[in-house]
Amino acid sequence: MASSRKNRALFIDQEAVSALTLLKAGMLSPVTALMNEAQSKEVLSSGMFMGKTFPFPLILSPSGKVNETILTTAQKGEILDLICDGTFIGELCVDEVYPIDPCERLRQIYGTEDLSHPGVSATYKRLGKYAICGDYSIDLSPIQSLQNMIAEAKEQIGAQHTTAMFMAANPLHRAHERLIRQSLERTDLIVIFLHKPYNSADLKYELRHQALQYFIDNFLPCNRAVIVPLESSYIFAGSNEVILDAIVAKNYGCDRLMIGQNHAGIGMYYDHNANKSIVDRLVGIDIEVGMSSEYVYCNQCKTLVSVQTCPHGHHHHISYHSESILELMQQGLLPPAVLVRKEISAMIVSSLHPNRFKNLSKLYYDIMPVKGLLEEHTEKDFYVELMRLYQTTSLN
Repeated sequence: MASSRKNRALFIDQEAVSALTLLKAGMLSPVTALMNEAQSKEVLSSGMFMGKTFPFPLILSPSGKVNETILTTAQKGEILDLICDGTFIGELCVDEVYPIDPCERLRQIYGTEDLSHPGVSATYKRLGKYAICGDYSIDLSPIQSLQNMIAEAKEQIGAQHTTAMFMAANPLHRAHERLIRQSLERTDLIVIFLHKPYNSADLKYELRHQALQYFIDNFLPCNRAVIVPLESSYIFAGSNEVILDAIVAKNYGCDRLMIGQNHAGIGMYYDHNANKSIVDRLVGIDIEVGMSSEYVYCNQCKTLVSVQTCPHGHHHHISYHSESILELMQQGLLPPAVLVRKEISAMIVSSLHPNRFKNLSKLYYDIMPVKGLLEEHTEKDFYVELMRLYQTTSLN
């Protein structure tokens, strides 16, 4: 509902709402409140908070001249309304307001302040020059419902070990499937945190969720995986993504995090005669982190293989690049089944290109084998059957 209060207001965006909700619900513990200036400086200098790894200060610093005026005149103890897209979403009791350096903030999150980077540029536009801290209220029911869903899934199968995975599934491909299956071998339950971004660059969240749920329902053991939406706010961007993933997974009740070797933000480096990554910087976050090998399709092995175990060179390997697979789909082409399961390809392409054919029924009956009965068929059905024809090999 729109605010009718007489309090002054801070205007924040949905990314800030997402971060504030996670914080208030305890999903970013050891941090449980917006940081004051002294705490921010401590985290900046040490990368730690209360003896545990935390990569950068967690602050609220909304941009805009109206917000800047409010922040520079706010009094300790003043109640400010929090407004997002014209709707009252909570209120904050002012404790402290202090200046920040937006460029330094970008370096903390992304490791760079180069505005040619789209993520850096987007975050810079939403950063103000002042941060505010204080207790606040916000609706926690979305997080609580997800916590209940995970708890019920654990109870249903008596899960002793729960593994978290974070993915965009943009789109879901065979390498994703292999990583999920491999992870299931070492755990009772998998919680898949499916990214829900605030831009239109990805497939719609609902479509990616539908594809992932189809795979879970039809190709995994019953009740062994659940999907949790994770709004991809700026705090999960940049070089510290894996650290935040581990923190969120732990606070949602997972005891293991599984990531791919080519996961963004791992940051492999060589130190003291050993290969290390950003994962080795985790201190005090009691969660096991497993790293999977990269998977490819080998045209000599004729199957999906790990690059660590395949004896053939990379010139025999087909890699699973989500951007290229998605580009095929956006052009209306069905990716080969070795890249994406045909039912999922059909689901996505039919959604991206609705009502594509002038006379689908005639095309279907002219090309496809049928039982002689008149039946209703969707574009998804057509793509599935077309892919089956592509896989017919006797005339090759």
